[in-house]
Amino acid sequence: MNEITSFNGDPQPPASPDSSGSAGEAQASELPHSVEAEQQLLGAILTNNDVYDKVASIINSSHFYDPVHARIYEVAAARISKNALASPVTLKAFMEDDQGLRELGGPAYLAKLASASISAFAVRDYAQMIYDLAIRRELIALGQTIAEKARRVDVASEPKEQIVEAEQSLYQLAEQGQTEQGFKSFLRAVTEAVNVTNEAYQRGGGMAGISTGLDDLDKQLGGLHPSDLLILAGRPSMGKTSLATNIAFNVAKAYKRGLKQDGSEGAVDGGVVGFFSLEMSAEQLAGRILAEASEISSHKIRQGDMTEEEFRRFVQAAKDLESCPLFIDDTPAIPISQLAARARRLKRTHGLDLLVIDYLQLCRGMSDNRVNEIAEISMGMKAIAKELNIPVVALSQLSRQVESREDKRPQLSDLRESGSIEQDADVVMFVFREEYYKEREKPGDHELDKMEEWKQAMERLHAKAEVIVGKQRHGPIGTVELSFEAQFTRFGNLAKSWQQQPDGY
Repeated sequence: MNEITSFNGDPQPPASPDSSGSAGEAQASELPHSVEAEQQLLGAILTNNDVYDKVASIINSSHFYDPVHARIYEVAAARISKNALASPVTLKAFMEDDQGLRELGGPAYLAKLASASISAFAVRDYAQMIYDLAIRRELIALGQTIAEKARRVDVASEPKEQIVEAEQSLYQLAEQGQTEQGFKSFLRAVTEAVNVTNEAYQRGGGMAGISTGLDDLDKQLGGLHPSDLLILAGRPSMGKTSLATNIAFNVAKAYKRGLKQDGSEGAVDGGVVGFFSLEMSAEQLAGRILAEASEISSHKIRQGDMTEEEFRRFVQAAKDLESCPLFIDDTPAIPISQLAARARRLKRTHGLDLLVIDYLQLCRGMSDNRVNEIAEISMGMKAIAKELNIPVVALSQLSRQVESREDKRPQLSDLRESGSIEQDADVVMFVFREEYYKEREKPGDHELDKMEEWKQAMERLHAKAEVIVGKQRHGPIGTVELSFEAQFTRFGNLAKSWQQQPDGY
């Protein structure tokens, strides 16, 4: 379109492309837009101010292509927001000196807008059209910015950083236009709450989030909830990575795709899992998962010391897991910005229902101060959870002060290097295996009484672990007991004494 057409059909020459006039001829031929849609939408607003409420959640003045139309919308919106009338007559007083409006015919142009307005039922369609065209223009502008930055060879701007910036900008652009943001009526909020509860009821009660595959942990947490940051902390050798791997594997193994209750397509059970393994390689992590699935000792798998039957079982387990939607990124010391960008990319390409990060202190931030850097990383992880609307499970180390106490059970104050981890987290869990500490208290062979006590204690604690929920924003705190098979690096549901009794007791 090389010229702006007025309502009476007479062509008007386009104004110069400065900020005061409408868009120029060169731009009009290049950028997608619809002057007619803008004219008719503005006309509808000027004849019926109630229309504004229907379109205000979709567009704002920046979405209009013609700068004059943008200013008309701004003035009308300002008056309507003050419960004042916005009509051609009232707007005339505010826009008489507008140079761009003069070039379109002055105040008479406002009257023409009103006389050719569309019916109120179509305004949302026109608003959506204006919004979509604006997004197309932003995409073009973003592409040009990316190209210009790439052409400039600057030491301070690495190509990898430019890719991360570009991905972030594209994702933010994709997430714009959520037309139902802002205040919600109480009726709508209650309806959404009932839907969540109904979903939990349909799943058998007690759980609205994604199942971890560990029954008692699910009961305590209600599953893994979207937009939650869950910190899983513990001292070395407690089994943090094993528990995180088990949860990730259980979620991916249970994945089923179908129609969700809101009508959208996605995971109806389990989910697609992204696992950032900053400490272990992808092969080591896969080995742990295969040890659990094949029930072969991870030590045997590493050494290759297997019988023929075990090797067949190992290969079969690998085949069964080929289609498992578990994606591993083992890039070491990854910056939090790049981690977020890769999570966005995974959600775009394959979907993403759960993100696991092993572990928080191995990420990098921008700050030189370690405490501030950890705060930046924990806030970044919470932002990822909210932005992608998924649960994020981040592992964290604990300080050495645990070791100096008689009771080795961890507490919130043991979280290492920053109080912001506790502040940003929705859930803080600690993995604790008393067997690990008791094993190192073995008395000498000559201390017979102590040795007998020690053996009894070891028998009581053998193959047991605790997950201590030290903080839960939306539920109770408490301790969950799990079984732990060290040879398979596997956590499981702990059979209770009453569950082990035969029928009839």
